[in-house]
Amino acid sequence: MALGACGGGEDALESGEDESTTAASGGELTVGGATFTEMAIMQEIYRLLLEDAGYTVDIQSAESRELYAPALESGEIDVVPEYAATMAEYLNARKNGPEAPVNAPIATSDPAETVAAMAPIAEEYGLTVLEPAQAADQNGFAVSEEFSNANGGLTTLSELGALGQPLVLAAGEECAERPFCEPGLESTYGLNVTEILPLGFSTPQVKEAVAGGEAQLGLVATTDGTLESFGLILLEDDKSLQLADNLVPIVNSETASDEAIAEALNQLADVLTTEDLATLNAQVDAERQQPADVAQAYLEEKGLVGG
Repeated sequence: MALGACGGGEDALESGEDESTTAASGGELTVGGATFTEMAIMQEIYRLLLEDAGYTVDIQSAESRELYAPALESGEIDVVPEYAATMAEYLNARKNGPEAPVNAPIATSDPAETVAAMAPIAEEYGLTVLEPAQAADQNGFAVSEEFSNANGGLTTLSELGALGQPLVLAAGEECAERPFCEPGLESTYGLNVTEILPLGFSTPQVKEAVAGGEAQLGLVATTDGTLESFGLILLEDDKSLQLADNLVPIVNSETASDEAIAEALNQLADVLTTEDLATLNAQVDAERQQPADVAQAYLEEKGLVGG
């Protein structure tokens, strides 16, 4: 398993030490997760909250869930920031086979329902699911400010559907077949998508196409912090088409026996919003600030850690 270490402390995966035992006896924890901006920020937020609660924390990051999930289950890492719906269906597939997320999905658009459905399966794999935050990183759909203003200042997907206009959608090629992309937009909101420009997911090319009028609608991440700089407006998913990919801490169950860990991390549940996360992403991606500095300033602003 090739996990990269960030922060202080010995590499738990190389030492072979049982981190869950260490956490209980010496107050040492390892936060894991994937290697992209949002996860780097969340890992630092978790680190700071846990350090404020008296733990010594290091960070181990990996390229994919397939790498860090087994380490979480074994106790080599103690906690990861996860996305509720995505993790729920990952575990669903582990337990019930690769077709289960399609044929018998357990995730819904409601975060509490999704976490409740995931929790018993997670327990079977030695994992404990904590409280989800308000912040959700989902498929989002954006229009230009110019397009919005020209059509009565629309702000929701329902308002866009009510226009009845033919729409060019800038998105990934797979959007044409994904239930939460073109088919869902058409069945849930009545959108008239006449063409898909295959420009990817939340890429600069997608945003440029919408800003320049080549496409009227673009597939973006709801936590993309660069939309404003492109002059784009994220439309509200007012009929809850998307699944609840809210940020949620997943903890190794042996580690979770220490109730202070849940106490520390569950503070985020009523604080961290999608808008907050988009702002934090922009501070790193657009302003070139460091994830640790951004996380520290945010938690201080919210009164969750001291200065």
